[in-house]
Amino acid sequence: MYVPEQEVRAVLTYQALIPAIRQALIDYSAGKVEQPPRTILRAGNAEGFLNGWFAVMPVICGDVMGVKTVKFYPGNADKGLQTHMAVIELLSRSTGEPLAVMDGRLITEMRTAAVSAVALAALARPEACSLGILGSGVQARSHIQALRLVWPALTDIRIWSRTPANAERLAAETGARAVPIEEAAAADVVLTVTASPGPVLEGRWLAAHALVLAVGATGASLRELDDEAMLSSFVVAESRSSVERESGDVRLSGARVQAEIGDILFGSVAAPAGRRMVFKSVGMAIEDLTAARLVWQARTSIPQ
Repeated sequence: MYVPEQEVRAVLTYQALIPAIRQALIDYSAGKVEQPPRTILRAGNAEGFLNGWFAVMPVICGDVMGVKTVKFYPGNADKGLQTHMAVIELLSRSTGEPLAVMDGRLITEMRTAAVSAVALAALARPEACSLGILGSGVQARSHIQALRLVWPALTDIRIWSRTPANAERLAAETGARAVPIEEAAAADVVLTVTASPGPVLEGRWLAAHALVLAVGATGASLRELDDEAMLSSFVVAESRSSVERESGDVRLSGARVQAEIGDILFGSVAAPAGRRMVFKSVGMAIEDLTAARLVWQARTSIPQ
């Protein structure tokens, strides 16, 4: 069974995905997931930041296994092409039989936003009502949808982009405001979804109680947050080992990961009240497997 993106879009919803991702993160931190480090190869198609990469992400959990191959080509944006592309193969754990092959681009987009939504629900202050977004691309749009679903009180949404016209366009489409970067960074919740190779968010702009959802700039040499933002915050990761290995925000600042989100969700670790926090995600295969399993279940339940 091959499931193209339009069929994924027809059956995968945040209402089903967000609670499934929440449980997957708990299972991961509880040691119920077999997930080796992803293998990443540089494509060699260009120099510096435009050099694309190709990654392989295997995982086993519950009754299924899976592997995602994902590509990131930053230069595709200037060609009118998707920067992220992926394919996911879903397998039966009991027999090894292939269950489905599906396009993984939308799954990657939605599971990333779902992870952030789970973190927001677990870590945000009850009175949080403003969201500042640094970035105006695909992830900014998907995050607005997912975060609003779990936190309807986010009524003040502020968007900044290096390209002001893009921020204005997204703001008009989503009922948000295009603002200077300092105003976006002063929100209760700050989301960074840029492809910047260097810091764009400065700690001096952040409120003392801010929650930062740091999503972009995945790579050991890439950063979105400066040293002050990282070192002044309680750092939570979706996976301690993955973030310490793959996040330039953590590696280059010297910040220490103090908790995994799965432990906080389970209740074995408490998030500090009233303190600035950074939740750093780099993406994990268990999240892709969780979403792919939902797609497969929904797809096989549809009469043919």
